[in-house]
Amino acid sequence: MNKNIKISSLRPVFTSLTGTLFIAAALFSCSKTVNDPSASVSAPSTIDANAGNWKPYILSSSSEIAVAEPKGATSTEYLAELKKLKESMTTVTASQREIVNYWGAGAAFRWNEIGRELSARYNSAPASNADGKYPVPDAANPLADPKFPFANPPYTARALAYLSVAQYDALVSAWNYKFKFNRKAPSKADESIKALLPVSDLPSYPSEDAVVAAASFEILKAMFPGEVPFLEAKLAEHKNSRLWAGMNVDSDIAAGEALGKAVGQKVMTRAKADGMGAANNQAKTAEMITNAVKIGITKPWLSQEFPARPPMLPTYGFVQPWNFNSATVVALRPKAPPLIDSPEFKENMDELLTIAKKQTRDQARIANFWADGVGSYTPPGHWHRKAADLCHSNNFSEVRTARTFALVGTAIQDAGVCCWDAKYYYYYPRPNQMDSKVKTSVGLPNFPSYTSGHSMFSGAAAEVLSYIFPKDKEKLDAMAAEASVSRIYGLIHYRFDCEQGLATGHKVGDYAVQRAKTDGAQ
Repeated sequence: MNKNIKISSLRPVFTSLTGTLFIAAALFSCSKTVNDPSASVSAPSTIDANAGNWKPYILSSSSEIAVAEPKGATSTEYLAELKKLKESMTTVTASQREIVNYWGAGAAFRWNEIGRELSARYNSAPASNADGKYPVPDAANPLADPKFPFANPPYTARALAYLSVAQYDALVSAWNYKFKFNRKAPSKADESIKALLPVSDLPSYPSEDAVVAAASFEILKAMFPGEVPFLEAKLAEHKNSRLWAGMNVDSDIAAGEALGKAVGQKVMTRAKADGMGAANNQAKTAEMITNAVKIGITKPWLSQEFPARPPMLPTYGFVQPWNFNSATVVALRPKAPPLIDSPEFKENMDELLTIAKKQTRDQARIANFWADGVGSYTPPGHWHRKAADLCHSNNFSEVRTARTFALVGTAIQDAGVCCWDAKYYYYYPRPNQMDSKVKTSVGLPNFPSYTSGHSMFSGAAAEVLSYIFPKDKEKLDAMAAEASVSRIYGLIHYRFDCEQGLATGHKVGDYAVQRAKTDGAQ
């Protein structure tokens, strides 16, 4: 993407483009609701036979976790498995065929969808109690009020990043063993088995679906501990679907499940030590406010809720990033925002006051479309959905889809870390704090203004997706610019919040692109 693009460059012509951009957003992005349209059965255009050599994130290599050699094609054990599979397929019901087709859209595709749906389900901020306090969700008692987690944008970004990395590393390892052992699909070993899904030359052991299902289960049960029964049911359903479809025998599934579980546990070891447990350190806010005043922020941000709500995740900026180190987070920190009451500040406030008086229908529509607020899977989920759609429509293999999710997911979480670093370093007030005439209709986030999270998430995601899908670059750039400017139209952010956020987001995304160029998947 052109790193020099600015939202301000859209200002003179944006009114004439809003209709076009909104249509592009509707066609090429997701709804912020959890009612995703159905997807057809996946038909990958390539099996990516060399993916066992791709670079993983957490594993030292694709062979780090051992997988036992399967029984031979002529062994008594394997022939018995084929016989059992063929017999069981004669009793497959119509409802089971529907389940087969559901999971046939792709393992990573469906588990990413499940992760997004859970994020939306848990995206609700705790309400105040009778004492005017806001209770903190308790991971040890996740279904108590308020439920754990509060899946706000930073939490969702992190959950989806870990989910995607676990899927990808597990599949890279699975591909290594698939082509090492080269067990044919059941329907190729026994022509009397008529599979219910498309069959390629991809070896069946270990099962890629079981690998993804088990790895995903390990991550999501940690991220959403109150949903373990639901996740267990989805895990069982997914594994069974491969047997009903005639795509795998039992030993394929068992080997895949064991590998996926082991990889998921390794990935969770990183999660437990990445600093997220200390991301809500409210004791640091006094120090942050003092620092902001020292660097010239004369009116630090204050919660506009009543009673005042503690700021959301003030130390999330210290969480470990994926594609660079913590020193780079500081290096990527945007320049200081305009001084309060400076000419630039006044110009930005005047723009918002004008919109507040004369917001157009297109501006309101764009603001609402990209709101991604309470009850949605937030901007990180919005962009994961876009990645899922692109992978599916481009007939990506299972492992290449997971790679896309991992690159996008880590870039989005890195953008969140950098954004929250800037927010609490500058502690800049939101527009409505500075003038009560600026009233938003799309929800008021409970954290400082500079920079825009929507803009940073979107810039990072668009940068990565534009690299993977260069033919869609123009549409992706337009989506990111629209997501960014939507926060101006929604009266949530100043224009400089959005311009700096979008530019920094693209810089963050470029680090993931550089990784992609050297991961062996070219």
